[in-house]
Amino acid sequence: MLQGILSIAGKPGLFRLVSRGKATIIVEALATGKRTPVQARDRVISLADVSMYTNADDVALADVLTSLHSVAQGKPVDHKPMADSQVREYFATVLPDFDRDRVHTSDIRKLFSWYNLLIQAGITEYKTPEAAEPAEGAADN
Repeated sequence: MLQGILSIAGKPGLFRLVSRGKATIIVEALATGKRTPVQARDRVISLADVSMYTNADDVALADVLTSLHSVAQGKPVDHKPMADSQVREYFATVLPDFDRDRVHTSDIRKLFSWYNLLIQAGITEYKTPEAAEPAEGAADN
């Protein structure tokens, strides 16, 4: 579940939202558990709001991570020794229809890094329960 998992510009790693104040939020680093305040001026992005470009519609990061988890069989992806062409080729097995012009190799490497951090933190469910399964009466309306 990516709700509450944050990326903060200028700070390495991923963070879990702990608390909100007037002009700050308190976050906890997934890797270390260290809590720090983040100012309102810092650029904070929730992973639940991130999507990847495809040739059709954009795909939510939760769906991409779910596919990556399946392709990688729940194991971390060792992308650092891979050449850029290998990174893109591997990502094509995860999201075959990704927009090869707008999705840069650095974006894919960041996705792999995020995935590895989530795996290390024990987060393997990426969709919220209501997003994973439509409501029972939704099809009848």
